Amino acid sequence: MDIQVADSRPVTISNGTPQAAVEFHALSLQISENDARPSDRRHRTYQASAHKPRWHALLYTLLPLHTAHQQHEAEELQRDAALLQVANELQTHTYHLDSINAVYAQLGADPVHGLRTDEAVQRTETCGCNVVSPAPRRLLSRAFGWVFGGFNRFLWPAMIVFWLCWKPIGNPPQSGNLAMAVVIILVICLQALFSAWQEWTTDRTMHSITNMVTAETHGLRNGLRVQLAQSELVPGDIVFLRSGDRVPADVRLVQVSMDVLVDRSELSGAPDPTIGTTGYTNTNYLETRNMAMMGMHIAQGQCTGVVVATGDRTVLGRIGQLVTHNPADRTILQIEVQRLVNWLTTVSLVVGTLFVVLWAVWLRPKYPGFMSVSDALANGVGVLVTFVPGSLPISLILAMTMVAKRMQRYKLLVKNLTTVETLGTVTVICCEKTGTVTQRRMVPTRIGFGDAEFEFDALVGACEAATVDALDVAVRRVHETAALCNAARFDPTSAHLPINGRVALGDATDCALLRMAEHLCPLQPARRQYDTLLTVPFNLRRRWMLAVCADRTQPTHSPFMLVKGAPETLLPKCTRVQLQNGDVVPLDHAQRARIEEMQHRWAAQDGCRVLLLCRREYASDECNPLAGVADSAAELYAVACQNMSGLCVVGLVGLIDPPRDEILDSVGKFRGAGIRVFMVTGDYAPTAAFVARQCGIITSAAVDGIDEINAQVTLTKTEKRSDDKERRRSTTQSLPKAMGGRRAALLVTDSEHTLASRSSLVVSGPDLHGLGAVHWDIIAQYDECVFARITPEQKLQVVEEMRGRGHIVAVTGDEVNDVPAMRAAHVGVAMGNGTQVAKAASGVVLLDNNFSSLVVAIECGRLLFINLKKVIVYLLPMTNLSEIVPSLLNVTLGLPIPLSTFLMLVINTVTDVWASVVLIYEEPETDLMLHPPRNSSVDGLVNVRFFLQAYGFVGLVQTLTGHIMFFLCLYLRGGIHPRDVFLSFNKWTDGYLGKSKAELAELVSISGSAHFMALVVMQWANMFVARTRVLSVFRQNPFWGPRRNPMLLVAIPIAVAVSLVVNEFAWFNSVFLTGKIPVEFFFLPIPFALALLVLEELRKLVVRRYPNGGLARIAW
Repeated sequence: MDIQVADSRPVTISNGTPQAAVEFHALSLQISENDARPSDRRHRTYQASAHKPRWHALLYTLLPLHTAHQQHEAEELQRDAALLQVANELQTHTYHLDSINAVYAQLGADPVHGLRTDEAVQRTETCGCNVVSPAPRRLLSRAFGWVFGGFNRFLWPAMIVFWLCWKPIGNPPQSGNLAMAVVIILVICLQALFSAWQEWTTDRTMHSITNMVTAETHGLRNGLRVQLAQSELVPGDIVFLRSGDRVPADVRLVQVSMDVLVDRSELSGAPDPTIGTTGYTNTNYLETRNMAMMGMHIAQGQCTGVVVATGDRTVLGRIGQLVTHNPADRTILQIEVQRLVNWLTTVSLVVGTLFVVLWAVWLRPKYPGFMSVSDALANGVGVLVTFVPGSLPISLILAMTMVAKRMQRYKLLVKNLTTVETLGTVTVICCEKTGTVTQRRMVPTRIGFGDAEFEFDALVGACEAATVDALDVAVRRVHETAALCNAARFDPTSAHLPINGRVALGDATDCALLRMAEHLCPLQPARRQYDTLLTVPFNLRRRWMLAVCADRTQPTHSPFMLVKGAPETLLPKCTRVQLQNGDVVPLDHAQRARIEEMQHRWAAQDGCRVLLLCRREYASDECNPLAGVADSAAELYAVACQNMSGLCVVGLVGLIDPPRDEILDSVGKFRGAGIRVFMVTGDYAPTAAFVARQCGIITSAAVDGIDEINAQVTLTKTEKRSDDKERRRSTTQSLPKAMGGRRAALLVTDSEHTLASRSSLVVSGPDLHGLGAVHWDIIAQYDECVFARITPEQKLQVVEEMRGRGHIVAVTGDEVNDVPAMRAAHVGVAMGNGTQVAKAASGVVLLDNNFSSLVVAIECGRLLFINLKKVIVYLLPMTNLSEIVPSLLNVTLGLPIPLSTFLMLVINTVTDVWASVVLIYEEPETDLMLHPPRNSSVDGLVNVRFFLQAYGFVGLVQTLTGHIMFFLCLYLRGGIHPRDVFLSFNKWTDGYLGKSKAELAELVSISGSAHFMALVVMQWANMFVARTRVLSVFRQNPFWGPRRNPMLLVAIPIAVAVSLVVNEFAWFNSVFLTGKIPVEFFFLPIPFALALLVLEELRKLVVRRYPNGGLARIAW
């Protein structure tokens, strides 16, 4: 038999015979009952990968030995091999081959009453909960990464070099080099422990966030249809699935609607949904269409199934135990941070190598005795150890985790850290109308007939009846269509409540029609009077729903059709119309025009969603094509679809869905943040435009359409052929400069149509056919857009066109039709009351269904980027310039090294860590939603202006202060003038300036510790400097107020305590050659720190006063 599916292609399916031809081939595996061999290439590749030694996998965690393409290919091969193994394991399963009654018997299932509660509990104890076990932790591989990955991969070579500098290179061996090697090992251990703790806390945080949503499904228990947590399902449970549901377990389909489509891409990678059947279409358990596996979803239609496997016994669970789960892709910020770390590492390697080469080529022959081999190597390696800010990657992960937890407080579920970052760069939000910007509480307001229209409340007051037969003929037909051509139902537990207070389960439109029918007359008598022989659910492609019913009270039980849908779709199929008195008259041109006018007026004036209710009855069974096939659902489906003509218009219904209370304010905030909000909906264009104006999405008095777009395209093409340069310049300016909310002032004539004074556009789906790149270039420049009567494919097209023009796109949705666009967008946002599939496809779920929560999400994404910049601008001046200059002066100008490698390492890994972590928790200094989104391709984490701030200003002041303290201490403690220090080289030994070598060494140790203390104090000032980019430090008070951050002050006592330990304890003095800091040098750097604050305050004042000045243009 041939059945027309959604894309109008005939698909041949079997009636349950294994020999039947099938078009479907979900897996690239051909497995027979006797031979189950994969292709030779895949088999050989998998065997090769399976026999790789364990160290090979561990080495991947340390070095990137393979490309992303190779990794993806390896993952695909591994997954295919797992599918092959699972298929072999499942060859003994016959659930798909057995009859439905046999499956019931095997599983002890009751199709009428379902399982009893005690039976379900007993089976749970036997089979376990319906939860797939998490992937193996692979602690060995992860521990290897903690110890040898990240910043530690630079510390291990440094440790080895220091160890070799002690022995055998050291002559005589210097205990300081051995101590440095031991210290580096301790630092490695601390870094590994911190990485493990950070990963554990991040996993725990993300697990708690994802657990905020409990997946539920409709099942049959104790004779009642109830909602069950998916984890409670057991084999033998009866489950009811509809469009948008994820399959909660491995299910044998026992009843399907004629249009049911199952998306198997989660398991097999098949791009297109396939038809679901109740009979098997393939002897292969994985490929037959009467099985739906956990993780798949229902793309269209409805079906009922019996659970045959749960948890780890499902196909998905079996695969999960065989496939290695690789870590998630790195975020853009992680890539930028890693690129910065790699760049700094490269610079440090070059500088360290240059130091060693200078020593070997110049210093060693010209100044013998100035620097030994071990000293040269230790100096070069010390640059590598101290130049790279080791806490930076850790700070990034902590920052993203902190923002994710912050979003959790606002009922925002963030599934991965990548999404947190991307939200801050969003430039366009494509939002669905129903359920996103509106409340999804549709109420009927108007009912129309061929010659009259009524307010719904007035009609209910005049026509309300206790039985269907008591209603007027015209109203009864409306009632029957609304009640029977309807997939919604009332929750039995709320039956005692008033009609408007009852819980209705189903689509928003169906629920509204359900309540409307209940208001007119109780539903149960009507539904008992009629048998529903066939239901074809509504979808956005055909835009109608059909039900074939039969009246039990009629002797012939003659079937008839009830149809509801979009007027512009159904009206061409109609030939008659019902009048107010119940008479049916031909649908002439005047009647057709009246119905079209009624639809447009209701939509444009009240924002109504208008539905056309239709009916098709036959005078006798002889002329009724439905009569002979009523017992065959497949034939009935085909005949009904073929006879969708000659319909009678029963009436029109106008439904209103009020906007959400917060939507107007939220859209205003998005507009102020430079983010454009587009409405993309399947509703009628005037309805969508009305609601968009209510929500603030459209604000212009004049709204353009496709005609204006075509006119602009024609005008642009004409001007391109013109040689008049002035006219060409004027025409170019006539395009709307909508990017970033900025528009050009245009000079136009009255006769020339331009878009100068317009920024709003409303386009319908049919208008999008045939549009070229030039059309989309113009559409993409509008500030306010509404796309109406859009199909899922067109919604996907809108997203791809916006992405192709450099926009960062977020898509909101709650239905299965929104899933393709949500997956194609940079960020998919699902509503908390949306379908399971929409939630699964999204990166963010608004658990409270509050659109304003998206404002918080975007603000958090922006805050993450800004705070990370603050962390980097705090770390770089100290870990780079202030620590590399002492080594540079030592090698090039012959100074005793002013700051030892040990003290550099203390700053890098101890004193700076607390402040860098706490800076992540800074509140924004200004309203982040008053600035346009950053362009991630241009405005990166670091740039030239950033380095000017870090090195050219803060780093320079810190470096000068540290060396001033060094030279001042030498002068005050030893009477050594700076001119005697420069170019001293190998003269800095016994007898120089009348001092012994030990006295000189002690002076250098004390002065170096004073240098160290000066840098620590300067970092306190830098800590306050980095808190703001423009605002004064007095406006960002750390002690009190909305932007307080008292934990930042803890960095000061921590730094003082560390300084006292490493400089005042004799063991550190003797082993690491530190010195006791003179008391005055705890205080002498403070004026320099205050000077840094004052200079920074002056810089920020100039930037605030002259935002377009030269200093503002180079500000970070």
